[in-house]
Amino acid sequence: MEANYRLVFMEDLLTISRRLTAHGLWFGIFFILSLLPFWRPLNALLHLSLHDDRYSHILLIPLMSVSLVYLRRERIFAFLRYCPSKSAPLLVVGVVLFCLAQSQFSALNPTDHLSIVVLAIVLVWMAGFALCFGMQSSRAALFPLLLLLLMIPIPTIALDKTVVALQEGSAVMTYALFKLLGVPVLWQRFKFSLPGVEIEIAKECSGIRSSLALFITSIVAGYVFLQSNWRRVSFSLLTVPVVIFKNAVRIVTISCLGVYVNPGFFEGKLHRYGGLPFSLISLAILVPVLFALQNGETGTIEHPRSDEEETSGAGETPTPLSPRTETG
Repeated sequence: MEANYRLVFMEDLLTISRRLTAHGLWFGIFFILSLLPFWRPLNALLHLSLHDDRYSHILLIPLMSVSLVYLRRERIFAFLRYCPSKSAPLLVVGVVLFCLAQSQFSALNPTDHLSIVVLAIVLVWMAGFALCFGMQSSRAALFPLLLLLLMIPIPTIALDKTVVALQEGSAVMTYALFKLLGVPVLWQRFKFSLPGVEIEIAKECSGIRSSLALFITSIVAGYVFLQSNWRRVSFSLLTVPVVIFKNAVRIVTISCLGVYVNPGFFEGKLHRYGGLPFSLISLAILVPVLFALQNGETGTIEHPRSDEEETSGAGETPTPLSPRTETG
């Protein structure tokens, strides 16, 4: 009897593997075909990510998204179906937006134009996922799919305002730390007059790169380790004051070392390559907060339900990876 059960289990597992391979094969074909019209903008996106530190995080986003899908693969691929009808509207929106970007928005600066094009590409890929795996799988993979939106380059006007906001927040916190330490200082917006030297918080010192990296990391960590949405949002928003505090600590540390120890610290390795050591301050604050939020949760993990369960609220649970195809 036990041998029969093992044989049935192995046969079911083989059937599931074959169906998952078939759906994955169709999605692979869809993805490869999409690269034909999208090759040039994706190449431009790669060039932007490699040559502009403010967008260096873009290359990691697809890898993070794929990793999260793999991590949740049992839930995401529990009920596989082809879904041409429900994925068609999103596919049309993505294709139309891509065509409009080539004709109507070509006058924008290259980064802003690329933002619209990449948005269209992500919409097409999300539609392709729903087409090949079904709406049940798309709902289960909603977070990894939405994470792909972070591939979109931040429009220049929004990025510039974010940099200024980080500069202003860092300036306020820096002045507070100087006063707390008893360092004589005169403050005028982004400039600080210290004994024998004047420093300025430039755009390069705003910490925009580390801020984006930490913000994205907090979003993913919240998704993986936390269950309630309000805890996830709170944890991600906490990165903003933490980053500002980290920037201020870095500025004050280098300034005090330059004024009271050696002026070479203003142009030394700590100034140029000290981002990683000071980032440990952010982690030292955020990691205990993450554990505290995780320990405070009492919810339970939801299990995926079929479309029939969601619409009727009762009835028999459909077989995972059923061979039916969604047409509605």
